[in-house]
Amino acid sequence: MKRALRYIKNSLKNVDIPLLLVTTAMIIFGLIMVFSSSSVTSVLSYKKTPYYFFEKQILVVIVGLFVSLIIVNFPTKNYGVLSKLGMILMIVLLISLKTYGTVTNSARSWFKILGFSIQPSEFAKTFIILYLACTYSKIKKFKSVSDVFLPMIPCIIIFFLVALEPDLGTASIIAIIKENRSFIRRSIIAIICMFIFFSLPLSNNKNIKILRIATVIAAIGGVFFLNFNSDILTSAQASRFNFKNPCSRYLEETGYQVCNGYIAIHNGGIFGVGLGASTQKFLYLPAAHTDFIFPIIVEELGLIGGTCVLIAYIIILFRILVIARNATNLRNSIIAFGTFAYILSHIVINLGGLLALIPLTGVPLPLLSYGGSFMLNIMILIALTQRVNIETKRKRETEY
Repeated sequence: MKRALRYIKNSLKNVDIPLLLVTTAMIIFGLIMVFSSSSVTSVLSYKKTPYYFFEKQILVVIVGLFVSLIIVNFPTKNYGVLSKLGMILMIVLLISLKTYGTVTNSARSWFKILGFSIQPSEFAKTFIILYLACTYSKIKKFKSVSDVFLPMIPCIIIFFLVALEPDLGTASIIAIIKENRSFIRRSIIAIICMFIFFSLPLSNNKNIKILRIATVIAAIGGVFFLNFNSDILTSAQASRFNFKNPCSRYLEETGYQVCNGYIAIHNGGIFGVGLGASTQKFLYLPAAHTDFIFPIIVEELGLIGGTCVLIAYIIILFRILVIARNATNLRNSIIAFGTFAYILSHIVINLGGLLALIPLTGVPLPLLSYGGSFMLNIMILIALTQRVNIETKRKRETEY
């Protein structure tokens, strides 16, 4: 026992304390809100005990803690081979989904193992960050477009494999909302790659400057193209872009969930109706414990509770940026920037969708939403960022 405590104490030495404290507080708060928002669904929809989703999430957090302790003690310089093997494994798993994957929410994107659903595309994002970090760190000077583009090829393969994950129907509101998830998962992969691309210390090569400009134009153009050329999308995918005035389309799939989210936020007011006292979680609001957990938080804890959550996210993102900026080498900087891009993209897409500022896409909220693969992946990335901070502090100590 003493040895274990000593190991934990040594592991926490030189970590970023604000990031550690806020992340821990958010995980604990997330567990409380998962129980509060899922207890009714567990009983009425799944015929389980009120603690069903809560207990599963606790197990994931415990596993995440053990994995995090290992990661903060594992040097980032040793991830080179591991990241390449991980990319190969992710490609194999994504290919295997078509044959061996389990259908969940009308998409074959998960493997079922010991009662838990494992989503390879989530872990693929982490391996992409590690792979690009280790690969780009070996390039002493970026002189040509090929120096930037060639390492991206495995990422592009994963991008298209995620795009090929089949959607199997629109049998329910939840299914329709989540039908477009493969589109968003590959979009998040693209966002992560773009953040890493723009964080590289590229030379003044004219071709690379043109590539950067072209990347921005392509990203903006892609959004407008999808918005005004819905013929290339399925009817359910095209409906995602019809996101304005959701309550005027209450009886339609695209308006029902967002409008009920509005009702939850309105019910909460400034101080909320009280922890556990939400009415919208009584099957009025689909995915209340996953994608739409934020409206439940605001309903129960009010505008004050929602504001505290946003402040916590700002602190987490700010500390990660500070760690990325202070990193002593390109590999560690990319790891931290990649983590920042991963967390920020999920926050923006989730909150933007439920507030009808952007199309609703069914993306979970970091550290709060129920989801084993997602929670474990977030904890791994934050642990990697803490490892970057540890290495930065140790190097500075040796210099002085």
